[in-house]
Amino acid sequence: MDHQIADSSSLDRLIGQEKAVKLLRQAVIQKKIAPAYLFSGREGIGKSIAACGFAELILGCQPGRTALNKHPDLIWVEPTYSDRGNLLTVAEAAAQNLSRRNPPQIRVEQIRYLTEFLYRHPLKSDRLMVVIEDAHLLSEKSANALLKTLEEPGKATLILIAPESDSLLNTIISRCQKLRFTPLASSELQLVLNQHNYAEISAHPELMAMAQGSPGNAITAWQNLQSISPELIEILQRIVLQQNPQNSLEAMLTAKNINEELDLTTQLWLIDYLQHYGWQYSLNSELAATWEQTKKYLLAYVQPRLVWESVLTGLAV
Repeated sequence: MDHQIADSSSLDRLIGQEKAVKLLRQAVIQKKIAPAYLFSGREGIGKSIAACGFAELILGCQPGRTALNKHPDLIWVEPTYSDRGNLLTVAEAAAQNLSRRNPPQIRVEQIRYLTEFLYRHPLKSDRLMVVIEDAHLLSEKSANALLKTLEEPGKATLILIAPESDSLLNTIISRCQKLRFTPLASSELQLVLNQHNYAEISAHPELMAMAQGSPGNAITAWQNLQSISPELIEILQRIVLQQNPQNSLEAMLTAKNINEELDLTTQLWLIDYLQHYGWQYSLNSELAATWEQTKKYLLAYVQPRLVWESVLTGLAV
């Protein structure tokens, strides 16, 4: 079955990953598409966009996830939570306000489904395609099941997306063509933020530092910051910089507000924010170590309010 290669794809809007884009385009033009690829690199730097664009070129469909989601020859696998026998993606769980302590996984049921999918013949294209988002979250059973699929993929191409290549089994990595995505330069990062109407982020050097060359991380950091009351952020910034130090009672009240207003995930993000904020404006290595210890306590499930009371009263002197 022959098909028309799309004139454009999501690869056209991918900034800062010229090497990866060139390799993917050449693979399609020269008809040397590998059975499996591993896209690795920091979160939010374009790996999923590249997977979209590559799939669009191979399948010959219009740019965008909407068109891909409707294409019969592609499935996109995401980590899930298990809730009363149902598998929910992270977005679906958030929409239902479901809170989970354990991270989502790519489960063996999902790998069995994609294996069944790969048994059939393509309906509209030359080959079938599977994209596995956050492949480092494969459970042990899922990883072993996927390995068997990679050994005999048939006329199909699988794309695994992960932050680091060594986060997967070596036997899986060895069956993939590896493509490394790199953090964006400052100018490229600013260009992407401008295009997505987030130019104001550049006025916050602590957020740009947290981004580490990732537009996705920068935007997520900005959205997290907007979800916390400005009054609370202002108090914490003053405490961090030891400007107009708060007394112990005010510090304990701030700890109480953090515990009541923010879930654990946001509290952990807030620690990262305060760590970067303090470093950007005071270069205090002892303070950075304090925040690292605070994060360890929260991750060890120490009562959050007690953790915040301890660190804030210690700083408010």
